[in-house]
Amino acid sequence: MKLSTSYLGLTLKHPVMSSASPLAQNLPGVKRLEDAGASAIVLPSLFEEQIEQEALSLHLAMEQGSESFGEALSYFPEPDRFLVGPDEYLNLVAQCKQSCDVPIIASLNGRAPGSWAHHAKLIEQAGADALELNIYYLATDFTITGADVENNYIEILKAVKSEVKIPVALKLSPYFSAFASMAKRCDEAGADGLVLFNRFYQPDLDIEELEVKPHVELSTSSDIRLPLRWLAILHGNLKCGLAATSGVHTHEDAIKLLMAGADVVMMCSALYQWGIHRLARLVDEIEVWMQDHGYESLEVLRGSMSQRSVADPAAFERANYMKSLQSFRALA
Repeated sequence: MKLSTSYLGLTLKHPVMSSASPLAQNLPGVKRLEDAGASAIVLPSLFEEQIEQEALSLHLAMEQGSESFGEALSYFPEPDRFLVGPDEYLNLVAQCKQSCDVPIIASLNGRAPGSWAHHAKLIEQAGADALELNIYYLATDFTITGADVENNYIEILKAVKSEVKIPVALKLSPYFSAFASMAKRCDEAGADGLVLFNRFYQPDLDIEELEVKPHVELSTSSDIRLPLRWLAILHGNLKCGLAATSGVHTHEDAIKLLMAGADVVMMCSALYQWGIHRLARLVDEIEVWMQDHGYESLEVLRGSMSQRSVADPAAFERANYMKSLQSFRALA
Protein backbone atom coordinates (compact mmCIF):
# COMPACT_ATOMS: atom_id res chain seq x y z
CA MET A 1 0.00 0.00 0.00
CA LYS A 2 1.53 3.31 -1.15
CA LEU A 3 0.32 6.27 0.90
CA SER A 4 3.10 8.63 -0.15
CA THR A 5 2.18 11.92 -1.76
CA SER A 6 3.80 15.09 -3.03
CA TYR A 7 2.89 18.58 -1.84
CA LEU A 8 4.76 21.80 -2.63
CA GLY A 9 7.46 19.65 -4.19
CA LEU A 10 7.94 17.85 -0.86
CA THR A 11 7.67 14.08 -0.72
CA LEU A 12 5.51 13.05 2.24
CA LYS A 13 5.08 9.52 3.60
CA HIS A 14 1.30 9.99 3.77
CA PRO A 15 -1.21 12.81 3.14
CA VAL A 16 -2.17 13.71 6.73
CA MET A 17 -0.57 16.90 8.05
CA SER A 18 -1.12 19.18 11.01
CA SER A 19 -2.26 22.68 10.07
CA ALA A 20 -1.12 25.94 11.64
CA SER A 21 -2.14 26.08 15.30
CA PRO A 22 -0.78 26.79 18.80
CA LEU A 23 -0.10 23.05 19.07
CA ALA A 24 3.14 23.82 17.22
CA GLN A 25 4.05 27.01 19.07
CA ASN A 26 7.28 25.57 20.49
CA LEU A 27 9.74 22.78 19.79
CA PRO A 28 8.25 20.27 22.27
CA GLY A 29 4.83 20.76 20.65
CA VAL A 30 6.25 20.27 17.17
CA LYS A 31 8.08 17.12 18.27
CA ARG A 32 4.87 15.74 19.77
CA LEU A 33 3.07 16.29 16.46
CA GLU A 34 5.87 14.56 14.58
CA ASP A 35 5.86 11.62 16.99
CA ALA A 36 2.06 11.45 16.70
CA GLY A 37 2.36 10.85 12.97
CA ALA A 38 2.10 14.17 11.10
CA SER A 39 3.75 13.85 7.69
CA ALA A 40 4.52 17.59 7.70
CA ILE A 41 3.89 20.38 10.19
CA VAL A 42 2.69 23.93 9.55
CA LEU A 43 3.88 26.28 12.26
CA PRO A 44 1.61 28.98 13.71
CA SER A 45 1.62 32.23 11.79
CA LEU A 46 4.02 35.09 12.27
CA PHE A 47 1.75 38.12 11.95
CA GLU A 48 2.43 41.26 9.96
CA GLU A 49 1.51 43.24 13.09
CA GLN A 50 4.25 41.50 15.08
CA ILE A 51 6.87 42.58 12.57
CA GLU A 52 5.53 46.12 12.47
CA GLN A 53 5.48 46.19 16.28
CA GLU A 54 9.13 45.18 16.41
CA ALA A 55 10.13 47.78 13.83
CA LEU A 56 8.17 50.48 15.63
CA SER A 57 9.66 49.54 19.01
CA LEU A 58 13.15 49.83 17.54
CA HIS A 59 12.34 53.23 16.09
CA LEU A 60 10.90 54.39 19.40
CA ALA A 61 14.05 53.32 21.19
CA MET A 62 16.15 55.34 18.75
CA GLU A 63 13.84 58.35 19.08
CA GLN A 64 13.34 58.10 22.83
CA GLY A 65 12.38 61.46 24.31
CA SER A 66 11.21 63.02 21.05
CA GLU A 67 7.57 62.13 21.75
CA SER A 68 7.14 61.73 17.99
CA PHE A 69 5.02 58.64 18.46
CA GLY A 70 2.98 59.49 21.52
CA GLU A 71 -0.02 57.39 20.52
CA ALA A 72 1.37 55.12 17.82
CA LEU A 73 1.78 52.03 19.97
CA SER A 74 -1.93 51.98 20.75
CA TYR A 75 -2.63 50.95 17.18
CA PHE A 76 -0.80 47.66 17.52
CA PRO A 77 -1.63 44.56 19.56
CA GLU A 78 0.29 44.25 22.80
CA PRO A 79 3.42 42.09 22.28
CA ASP A 80 2.35 39.60 24.96
CA ARG A 81 -0.78 38.77 22.96
CA PHE A 82 1.39 36.90 20.46
CA LEU A 83 2.81 33.45 21.04
CA VAL A 84 6.28 34.46 19.86
CA GLY A 85 7.96 37.49 18.34
CA PRO A 86 9.81 37.66 15.00
CA ASP A 87 13.21 36.66 16.39
CA GLU A 88 11.72 33.84 18.46
CA TYR A 89 9.85 32.65 15.37
CA LEU A 90 13.04 32.38 13.34
CA ASN A 91 14.64 30.48 16.23
CA LEU A 92 11.66 28.14 16.32
CA VAL A 93 12.03 27.39 12.61
CA ALA A 94 15.74 26.70 13.01
CA GLN A 95 15.22 24.47 16.06
CA CYS A 96 12.51 22.48 14.33
CA LYS A 97 14.67 21.87 11.28
CA GLN A 98 17.53 20.68 13.48
CA SER A 99 15.35 18.36 15.54
CA CYS A 100 12.65 17.05 13.16
CA ASP A 101 12.72 14.72 10.19
CA VAL A 102 9.40 15.80 8.66
CA PRO A 103 9.10 18.96 6.53
CA ILE A 104 8.55 22.19 8.45
CA ILE A 105 6.29 24.75 6.78
CA ALA A 106 6.40 28.26 8.21
CA SER A 107 3.43 30.61 8.03
CA LEU A 108 3.13 34.35 7.47
CA ASN A 109 -0.13 36.15 8.15
CA GLY A 110 -0.62 39.57 6.58
CA ARG A 111 -3.05 41.83 4.84
CA ALA A 112 -1.07 44.08 2.48
CA PRO A 113 2.20 44.15 0.53
CA GLY A 114 5.02 45.71 2.49
CA SER A 115 8.38 45.29 4.13
CA TRP A 116 7.08 42.41 6.25
CA ALA A 117 7.39 40.21 3.15
CA HIS A 118 11.16 40.47 3.60
CA HIS A 119 10.75 38.22 6.63
CA ALA A 120 9.96 35.44 4.19
CA LYS A 121 13.64 35.51 3.23
CA LEU A 122 14.70 35.31 6.88
CA ILE A 123 12.35 32.37 7.37
CA GLU A 124 13.91 30.65 4.37
CA GLN A 125 17.38 31.26 5.77
CA ALA A 126 16.27 29.79 9.09
CA GLY A 127 15.64 26.53 7.25
CA ALA A 128 11.91 26.30 6.51
CA ASP A 129 11.08 23.77 3.80
CA ALA A 130 8.17 25.87 2.53
CA LEU A 131 6.07 28.89 3.42
CA GLU A 132 2.30 29.23 3.78
CA LEU A 133 0.81 32.70 3.30
CA ASN A 134 -2.35 33.18 5.31
CA ILE A 135 -3.80 36.44 4.00
CA TYR A 136 -6.44 37.63 6.43
CA TYR A 137 -7.93 40.66 4.72
CA LEU A 138 -11.40 42.05 5.28
CA ALA A 139 -12.33 44.78 2.80
CA THR A 140 -14.30 47.05 5.13
CA ASP A 141 -13.37 50.18 3.16
CA PHE A 142 -16.43 51.03 1.04
CA THR A 143 -14.18 52.25 -1.78
CA ILE A 144 -12.32 48.93 -2.14
CA THR A 145 -13.62 46.78 -5.01
CA GLY A 146 -13.48 43.04 -5.51
CA ALA A 147 -10.77 43.54 -8.14
CA ASP A 148 -8.74 45.54 -5.61
CA VAL A 149 -8.95 42.67 -3.12
CA GLU A 150 -7.83 40.11 -5.69
CA ASN A 151 -4.97 42.30 -6.84
CA ASN A 152 -3.83 42.69 -3.24
CA TYR A 153 -3.51 38.92 -2.86
CA ILE A 154 -1.52 38.67 -6.08
CA GLU A 155 0.78 41.53 -5.09
CA ILE A 156 1.51 39.89 -1.74
CA LEU A 157 2.22 36.56 -3.42
CA LYS A 158 4.57 38.13 -5.96
CA ALA A 159 6.34 40.16 -3.27
CA VAL A 160 7.03 37.04 -1.22
CA LYS A 161 7.97 34.92 -4.22
CA SER A 162 10.53 37.56 -5.20
CA GLU A 163 12.23 37.09 -1.82
CA VAL A 164 12.46 33.30 -1.60
CA LYS A 165 13.22 30.17 -3.54
CA ILE A 166 11.36 27.76 -1.27
CA PRO A 167 7.79 26.76 -2.26
CA VAL A 168 5.03 29.18 -1.31
CA ALA A 169 1.41 28.17 -0.69
CA LEU A 170 -1.53 30.54 -0.39
CA LYS A 171 -4.20 29.84 2.21
CA LEU A 172 -7.29 31.36 0.64
CA SER A 173 -10.73 32.28 1.86
CA PRO A 174 -13.76 31.14 -0.16
CA TYR A 175 -15.17 34.68 -0.29
CA PHE A 176 -14.32 35.58 -3.87
CA SER A 177 -17.10 36.24 -6.37
CA ALA A 178 -15.27 34.18 -9.02
CA PHE A 179 -13.16 31.73 -7.06
CA ALA A 180 -12.10 29.60 -10.04
CA SER A 181 -10.68 32.66 -11.75
CA MET A 182 -8.92 33.76 -8.57
CA ALA A 183 -7.38 30.33 -8.07
CA LYS A 184 -6.14 30.42 -11.66
CA ARG A 185 -4.60 33.86 -11.14
CA CYS A 186 -2.76 32.64 -8.04
CA ASP A 187 -1.51 29.62 -9.96
CA GLU A 188 -0.27 31.76 -12.83
CA ALA A 189 1.34 34.25 -10.41
CA GLY A 190 3.56 31.47 -9.05
CA ALA A 191 1.74 29.90 -6.12
CA ASP A 192 3.14 26.43 -5.51
CA GLY A 193 0.04 25.38 -3.62
CA LEU A 194 -3.42 26.50 -2.54
CA VAL A 195 -4.84 25.68 0.89
CA LEU A 196 -8.64 25.54 0.98
CA PHE A 197 -9.92 27.23 3.07
CA ASN A 198 -8.99 29.86 5.61
CA ARG A 199 -11.60 30.18 8.36
CA PHE A 200 -12.35 33.81 9.16
CA TYR A 201 -13.26 33.65 12.83
CA GLN A 202 -16.29 35.84 13.43
CA PRO A 203 -16.62 38.09 16.50
CA ASP A 204 -19.45 37.77 18.99
CA LEU A 205 -21.21 40.31 21.20
CA ASP A 206 -21.35 40.25 24.98
CA ILE A 207 -24.79 41.80 25.58
CA GLU A 208 -24.16 42.13 29.33
CA GLU A 209 -20.73 43.75 29.23
CA LEU A 210 -21.48 45.49 25.91
CA GLU A 211 -18.24 44.32 24.38
CA VAL A 212 -17.19 42.76 21.13
CA LYS A 213 -15.37 39.56 22.00
CA PRO A 214 -13.39 37.03 19.98
CA HIS A 215 -15.08 33.71 19.39
CA VAL A 216 -13.53 30.48 18.14
CA GLU A 217 -15.53 27.41 17.23
CA LEU A 218 -13.95 24.09 16.33
CA SER A 219 -14.81 22.76 12.92
CA THR A 220 -17.04 19.75 12.27
CA SER A 221 -17.08 17.19 9.49
CA SER A 222 -19.79 19.16 7.68
CA ASP A 223 -17.21 21.90 7.06
CA ILE A 224 -15.44 19.78 4.43
CA ARG A 225 -18.20 20.34 1.89
CA LEU A 226 -17.06 23.75 0.74
CA PRO A 227 -13.41 22.77 0.13
CA LEU A 228 -14.59 19.45 -1.31
CA ARG A 229 -16.57 21.20 -4.05
CA TRP A 230 -13.73 23.50 -5.04
CA LEU A 231 -11.06 20.84 -4.87
CA ALA A 232 -13.14 18.77 -7.27
CA ILE A 233 -13.53 21.72 -9.63
CA LEU A 234 -9.87 22.81 -9.50
CA HIS A 235 -8.27 19.36 -9.73
CA GLY A 236 -6.56 18.91 -13.08
CA ASN A 237 -6.95 22.56 -14.05
CA LEU A 238 -4.03 24.05 -12.09
CA LYS A 239 -0.32 23.36 -11.94
CA CYS A 240 -0.03 24.03 -8.21
CA GLY A 241 -0.69 21.59 -5.39
CA LEU A 242 -3.94 21.48 -3.45
CA ALA A 243 -4.37 21.11 0.30
CA ALA A 244 -7.64 20.64 2.18
CA THR A 245 -8.27 22.06 5.62
CA SER A 246 -11.36 22.72 7.77
CA GLY A 247 -13.45 19.80 8.95
CA VAL A 248 -11.05 16.84 8.69
CA HIS A 249 -12.12 14.70 11.63
CA THR A 250 -12.59 11.16 10.29
CA HIS A 251 -11.01 8.94 7.67
CA GLU A 252 -14.18 9.36 5.61
CA ASP A 253 -13.61 13.13 5.60
CA ALA A 254 -10.03 12.68 4.46
CA ILE A 255 -10.89 10.13 1.76
CA LYS A 256 -13.61 12.36 0.32
CA LEU A 257 -11.24 15.30 0.06
CA LEU A 258 -8.50 13.16 -1.49
CA MET A 259 -10.98 11.73 -4.00
CA ALA A 260 -12.01 15.28 -4.85
CA GLY A 261 -8.41 16.13 -5.69
CA ALA A 262 -6.47 17.16 -2.56
CA ASP A 263 -2.80 16.24 -2.37
CA VAL A 264 -2.88 16.46 1.42
CA VAL A 265 -5.38 17.00 4.22
CA MET A 266 -4.63 19.14 7.25
CA MET A 267 -5.94 18.62 10.78
CA CYS A 268 -6.40 21.06 13.63
CA SER A 269 -9.81 21.06 15.38
CA ALA A 270 -9.88 17.25 15.57
CA LEU A 271 -6.53 17.29 17.37
CA TYR A 272 -7.92 19.64 20.00
CA GLN A 273 -11.09 17.58 20.33
CA TRP A 274 -9.63 14.07 20.32
CA GLY A 275 -5.92 14.56 20.96
CA ILE A 276 -2.92 14.52 18.63
CA HIS A 277 -2.90 10.71 18.57
CA ARG A 278 -5.78 11.17 16.12
CA LEU A 279 -3.18 11.80 13.39
CA ALA A 280 -1.77 8.27 13.36
CA ARG A 281 -5.18 6.69 13.82
CA LEU A 282 -6.51 8.57 10.78
CA VAL A 283 -3.61 7.35 8.65
CA ASP A 284 -4.25 3.75 9.73
CA GLU A 285 -7.96 4.05 8.99
CA ILE A 286 -7.28 5.51 5.53
CA GLU A 287 -4.96 2.61 4.75
CA VAL A 288 -7.49 0.01 5.91
CA TRP A 289 -10.26 1.63 3.85
CA MET A 290 -8.07 1.70 0.74
CA GLN A 291 -7.16 -1.96 1.17
CA ASP A 292 -10.79 -2.93 1.65
CA HIS A 293 -11.79 -1.03 -1.49
CA GLY A 294 -8.97 -2.20 -3.75
CA TYR A 295 -6.86 0.96 -3.98
CA GLU A 296 -3.16 0.13 -4.28
CA SER A 297 -1.90 3.69 -3.98
CA LEU A 298 -2.95 7.19 -3.11
CA GLU A 299 -2.21 8.19 -6.70
CA VAL A 300 -5.09 6.01 -7.91
CA LEU A 301 -7.45 7.43 -5.27
CA ARG A 302 -6.62 11.11 -5.67
CA GLY A 303 -8.96 12.99 -7.97
CA SER A 304 -11.02 9.88 -8.76
CA MET A 305 -14.18 11.82 -7.93
CA SER A 306 -13.15 15.25 -9.20
CA GLN A 307 -15.41 17.11 -11.59
CA ARG A 308 -13.40 15.72 -14.50
CA SER A 309 -13.85 12.15 -13.34
CA VAL A 310 -17.44 11.78 -12.15
CA ALA A 311 -20.28 10.72 -14.46
CA ASP A 312 -22.24 13.91 -13.72
CA PRO A 313 -19.85 16.93 -13.64
CA ALA A 314 -22.78 19.31 -13.22
CA ALA A 315 -23.33 17.85 -9.73
CA PHE A 316 -20.64 20.25 -8.49
CA GLU A 317 -22.43 23.25 -9.96
CA ARG A 318 -26.00 24.63 -10.07
CA ALA A 319 -27.54 21.22 -10.72
CA ASN A 320 -26.57 20.14 -7.22
CA TYR A 321 -28.41 23.14 -5.77
CA MET A 322 -31.62 22.19 -7.54
CA LYS A 323 -31.32 18.51 -6.63
CA SER A 324 -30.70 19.39 -2.99
CA LEU A 325 -33.88 21.46 -2.82
CA GLN A 326 -35.90 18.76 -4.55
CA SER A 327 -34.63 16.07 -2.18
CA PHE A 328 -35.45 18.27 0.80
CA ARG A 329 -39.02 18.78 -0.42
CA ALA A 330 -39.30 15.05 -0.99
CA LEU A 331 -38.42 14.39 2.65
CA ALA A 332 -41.01 16.92 3.77
